[in-house]
Amino acid sequence: MNRLLTCVLLMIMPFFIKAQTPGRYHVLITEIMADPAPMVGLPNNEWIEIKNVSSSPINVQGWRISDASGQSGPMPFYLLQPDSMLIICTNSAVSALSAYGAVISVTSFPSLDNDGDLVYLITENNLVMHAIDYTVDWYQNELKKEGGWTLEMIDPGNPCAGSMNWKSSTDSKGGTPGSINSVNGIVSDLASPQLKKAYSPDKYTIILEFDEPIDSSSAAPISNYRVDNGLTVIEAILLGPLFNKVQLTTRQEMETGKIYLVTVTNIRDCNGLMISGQNEIRVGITEEAMALDLVINEILFNPRSNANDFVEYYNRSQKIIDGSELYIANRNNANAISSARQLTPVPFLIFPGDYVVVTSDLQNLQLNYLVKYPGAVLIISSLPSFPDNNGFVLLLNKQGEIIDEVNYDRNWHLKLLDNDEGVSLERINPEAPSQKSDNWQSAASSAGFGTPTYINSQFRQSGLTDLSITVTPKIFSPDNDGFDDFTLINFILNEPGYIANVTIFDGVGRPVKYLVRNGTLAQQGSWKWDGLNEDGQLLPIGNYIILTEIFNLQGSTKKYKNVVVLAKRM
Repeated sequence: MNRLLTCVLLMIMPFFIKAQTPGRYHVLITEIMADPAPMVGLPNNEWIEIKNVSSSPINVQGWRISDASGQSGPMPFYLLQPDSMLIICTNSAVSALSAYGAVISVTSFPSLDNDGDLVYLITENNLVMHAIDYTVDWYQNELKKEGGWTLEMIDPGNPCAGSMNWKSSTDSKGGTPGSINSVNGIVSDLASPQLKKAYSPDKYTIILEFDEPIDSSSAAPISNYRVDNGLTVIEAILLGPLFNKVQLTTRQEMETGKIYLVTVTNIRDCNGLMISGQNEIRVGITEEAMALDLVINEILFNPRSNANDFVEYYNRSQKIIDGSELYIANRNNANAISSARQLTPVPFLIFPGDYVVVTSDLQNLQLNYLVKYPGAVLIISSLPSFPDNNGFVLLLNKQGEIIDEVNYDRNWHLKLLDNDEGVSLERINPEAPSQKSDNWQSAASSAGFGTPTYINSQFRQSGLTDLSITVTPKIFSPDNDGFDDFTLINFILNEPGYIANVTIFDGVGRPVKYLVRNGTLAQQGSWKWDGLNEDGQLLPIGNYIILTEIFNLQGSTKKYKNVVVLAKRM
């Protein structure tokens, strides 16, 4: 009788175990081999390691591994004991990995991207058990991120900590499959959750994205969300697989062209920490970008040897524009548009008056320049080529139409610069023409030679009055300190068709600079004088007279004299 009972129990135990419902984070992804080559000591195979951090055995039968592009076949019956690890791989890797610990194979094991991937573990009931969205920055090691080393979780007791809870293995083999991680330790996460961004896929839906996973019980109450301009939230749903996004549904329709402010309260992370500081964010309905809605505002094309190019765009329109519908590009030797790269694969709202910077490495950018708003930096691993002497920068919309284009030239830099390496070119006036060389100036030395994500050090608007020639400032000092390094001769006319000559005279009446000769004019614009003479040499301090002659082919002629002072700072 006892023998019969034992047999019956053995037969039904797998089904009993399978019926147990583990909670989220009871089984964790604790190690990843995404890039096994060049080999350091482990087999040349991709795999992941999972660990049961609960107090009960868990049957993983029917579970799957998923990434951004697909999903594996189901796992076979395997009873994962508490505090035990299991290696999961493709069938061809089982033999090589069996020497390191318990291994099971799945069909269609996902290909783990070297540069980063969203990987998650789901149960047979489609519960997301654990998910990570790793990048190469998680290795925290320039050598190891090139391959042969695993990414290891530091503290399994803190599964929501994200990148701060992962680093490259320190084991001499390159990883620790099936064993306690070489970097095992304690990670103290004392940071409250913060709102990272928001977007609206339609007029009744708002997606809020936080910087870490959110506790589901605090995400659900609609009373935790408030939207201005008359919107009422009627539903809040926490979205997987990372559980760092909340989908809000509103009763009223959002209006195009209106900016809404979302305020969030009483939201907690996995560790129970409450949202505090960054709890408000803008959102709205996006519109397609057209010509000159955004302009190229700053270009670094000749970076220092340890730095990277960057391009800054400025939204001068009244539209909310989605960065995922924009593309940076250049032109090839045949002058055709080339090397178009999407600014970001996910929605990113650019509001009126916003600056957004595109580069290949945020940390590197922060090492070389003051980046006031890191959230305004978009990373493209491989930017189009921007040569050091001259080249093209373009911004395209999703139709491939040109929004703005600049054919930059190294000669646009301040002539007095000893070395323009690492010095960005800044647009002076977003409303002035993009291709006008006088609308560009070297970033000020006092601003660190670059101002990514915020107003340019050389920014200036003309401030014109009707039918006039004005000069601003009237006292300038061309020393590239970011303060009045040049003067602008601004003009506004009541009709087109005029031609101009602009000549600068010294204090005794000698011509020292022919700034403009027979220049055709729009109805308004400006010229820049940087204090240099015809030979490109800096003139001495003193008073100078700017004579502007404007005429048209009908014989109408006007002359204007303006006095400026070229000074030097003591």
